[in-house]
Amino acid sequence: MYEAVHARPDGTSTVARLARTAGAFGFDGIVVRNHGGDPASYDPADVASATGVDVVTGVEVRAEDPSTASGYVGNHRPDRTVVVVHGGDPAINRFAVEQPAVDVLAHPMAGDGDLNHVLARAAAANGVRLEVNLGPILRERGGTRVRAIADRRKLRELIEQYDVPFVVSADPASHLELRAPRELVALCELVGFEAAQAEAGLREWGRLAERNRERQSDRFVESGVRDGPAEDG
Repeated sequence: MYEAVHARPDGTSTVARLARTAGAFGFDGIVVRNHGGDPASYDPADVASATGVDVVTGVEVRAEDPSTASGYVGNHRPDRTVVVVHGGDPAINRFAVEQPAVDVLAHPMAGDGDLNHVLARAAAANGVRLEVNLGPILRERGGTRVRAIADRRKLRELIEQYDVPFVVSADPASHLELRAPRELVALCELVGFEAAQAEAGLREWGRLAERNRERQSDRFVESGVRDGPAEDG
């Protein structure tokens, strides 16, 4: 299972510290998803070697309008293994779910954002994962937390009704905000997911990384074209 994290300067912990803590909690890997700016200098292979935790290079694109977001996605897609778009705005949400180059729409229910059946269908058609972000449930209180639970219940209903791929995350910006997989599974059950679904959502980050690494390798000459022996038929 994988967690998707924000490292310094987005957060307060280094990639190495996040990886060490994630490994202690039982995660197989982390996706570093800073908002455009790279974390403090680190080598993913070095951190993985030192901690035994897979470190996936990612980015969380945050933009004010779809045109700007499109430019950022295009710039980052060739060299980032996982490309996430920070949602929460109706126009950005629609842009993200309509772009196969986007791996994950994060925070789809935040701010003024909302998700309906049209956007859910588009996400399913284009293979864009919706993020079930448990951060607000973990870190908010009172009415804000109650609304966060209700929003995630609605998100779960759309995911199940339209068979939308999804990922699960606590969205930690510090090693102190990391939670063990069993805790995240329990929170997912609170909003209606089955334990097996929640576990699949945590594994989906790793499946994305594996798929995209293969696509970035020399086996793919260009998008959708694999280098290898011709197949019969």
